Amino acid sequence: MLFMLRNLPSPFSIVVLAAVIAGLMISCKRTPADLPKSVAISTEFNVASTCSELYMTAKHDLQGKEYLYVAAKEGGLKIYDLSNNPKLKKTVSLSQLDSLEVMNLTQSGNYLFLALGNHFGTGLQSPGMAIIDVSDPVNPIVKSIWKDPTKISGAAIVEVDGNYAYLGAMRSGLVIFDISDKTAPVVESVFVPSTTYPDPNPDLTKFNARGMTVNEDLLYLCYDAGGLRVIDITDKQNPVEVGNYVNPAMSGKPRAYNNIVVDDTLAYVAVDYCGMEVLNIKDPANIQLVDWWNPWRCETNALNWFVSDGHSNEIVFDKLHKLVFMATGKSDMDVVDVHDPKQLATRFEYGGVNNGIGTWGLSIYKDNIYLSYICNALSWPFPSNWTGVRILKYEVY
Repeated sequence: MLFMLRNLPSPFSIVVLAAVIAGLMISCKRTPADLPKSVAISTEFNVASTCSELYMTAKHDLQGKEYLYVAAKEGGLKIYDLSNNPKLKKTVSLSQLDSLEVMNLTQSGNYLFLALGNHFGTGLQSPGMAIIDVSDPVNPIVKSIWKDPTKISGAAIVEVDGNYAYLGAMRSGLVIFDISDKTAPVVESVFVPSTTYPDPNPDLTKFNARGMTVNEDLLYLCYDAGGLRVIDITDKQNPVEVGNYVNPAMSGKPRAYNNIVVDDTLAYVAVDYCGMEVLNIKDPANIQLVDWWNPWRCETNALNWFVSDGHSNEIVFDKLHKLVFMATGKSDMDVVDVHDPKQLATRFEYGGVNNGIGTWGLSIYKDNIYLSYICNALSWPFPSNWTGVRILKYEVY
């Protein structure tokens, strides 16, 4: 090509050469991770429970041990051996957890942190947290239990970053712990974000600290009807809200910001029957909507929450393949391609609205997905007569 250009008029040569170089630069930048994806998902195992023990979420041991930890609500903490067919090896019962139900869990090193306290229906409990030593997963040791008997709201999530744990205590807000001593966690602060945003006359039962993620000195909190809050946690004893956001299209309709993952300056937020919002969070004081994956058209009617084909809850971001996985209730699970955050594309839906069961939790370890189902006798938000974990295998090509 360069030899041929020597024989062309000089101005034309420059134009063609510039086009060739630009094309090469674009070609070099379009790595496989940037391209649209096809996703194949297959079911490996069904781990069934009974409707007296709702399997809220399940997570593989992060240190590579072939064990699965399940927050089983009334059933306590369940530990499964995955070395062959999944087999229940141990249960940490409610009697070992101050009678508090297990709603969520996370792992840090050899320790599990449990978010305790039922937040469903009328049987609300005190918010609590337990720390469990799983150095030997079949012989877990309860190191400590904390609960606030003065509050009745339950807890939805717990996250850990270094020597601090963060508990989403529903109506009781955000509780920050120093966990340097696993036998005696110390409450650093309790922070309840304002309930007058976005509505000046709120229904206080709808404001709940749910999903969250910690990114250095900022904590991104899904505050249910209160939208997304950004909290500066530099001073653990004095957290400060530095930003907030709600989708203006949902004014006057139910809002339920449930869970969040962050990738650099973008946040992917599971918004219940409203799908997923992609937000630019580079400036916490001026959060902007980038795109909205809204297959159920939640903004068209305030009653859509009751009849929606999906309710987005737990969410995972596959950074390598630029895919977001969401537990979506009646729709089971949706996979959204976010390689171009301004043009979201559905890549896969697992299960679907016609199988009569619905999900709550989702986690990923390597190429396995752990999808948690809950029973629900009510017709809303979705009926479901099966609880347990489906272990799936996924491939991207």
